Amino acid sequence: MTIAPPPPESTLPLLRLRLAPRAGGPRAIDGAWWPHSYDLLTELPVLLAGLPRAWGDITSVLLCDGAWSRAPGRMFVAGQVVRLRSSPAAAAARTVTLLAPGHGRWDLLVVPPGTTEADADSIMARAACDSARGV
Repeated sequence: MTIAPPPPESTLPLLRLRLAPRAGGPRAIDGAWWPHSYDLLTELPVLLAGLPRAWGDITSVLLCDGAWSRAPGRMFVAGQVVRLRSSPAAAAARTVTLLAPGHGRWDLLVVPPGTTEADADSIMARAACDSARGV
């Protein structure tokens, strides 16, 4: 298991996350995340720290095994163990799935780190908007 120590607050990268508005019923995508890199050990703690408290403690993360830097099967993040599972599915390359027992499952569209700001803004807005409509 890898322990991800909390970085000093001044070195935390800005979390680039846009969530779909809360709506009744399930959605295909719950929002979009634009990480700064594919370094999961750096990016995941920042993402988990920025999620709404109502989502509870994320204990499992499913992601594409080819898109992210090599990561252990689990990490210790913010005082809890987070299991990392990978999927070879093509759809997983574009999403990250977050699971919190007793709270739910959230699927976030992953905007590739090298995307321009204008394109990322558009993709993230569309993901949050389309999700709100149930598309």
